[in-house]
Amino acid sequence: MSTIESLLFALLMYALFITCILYVAFGQITVRKLRKKPKTKDALGVEFASGWDIINVAQALALHRSWSRVLENSPLTFMEANATALFENTTKFDQVLGFVFYWLLMLSGLSGTLLVLLNYLGVFSE
Repeated sequence: MSTIESLLFALLMYALFITCILYVAFGQITVRKLRKKPKTKDALGVEFASGWDIINVAQALALHRSWSRVLENSPLTFMEANATALFENTTKFDQVLGFVFYWLLMLSGLSGTLLVLLNYLGVFSE
């Protein structure tokens, strides 16, 4: 294993560890509060697996408002969290936490996939 590959892998593992901590924190701090409110209980989107609504809420808070409006007007709107309702019922801290968690999740997931692909293509071989 080359040095650069080891460094990239270590950075990826660090990012994934932080993502896991933020996942639990965002779920306990923000989504738990939203599940208890009658106005937002049904605005969290479809939960395919346990905890999927945490990612739905984070995505709604992290995406640009124009993208959220497009998702809200699509025929599959029931699958996504309602960004308008969520922004009205969350604090700035909740919104920042969701933004950081979502983009770190996306960055670490895509980076891991890219690292595997580059390793498969032999970029790191000596």
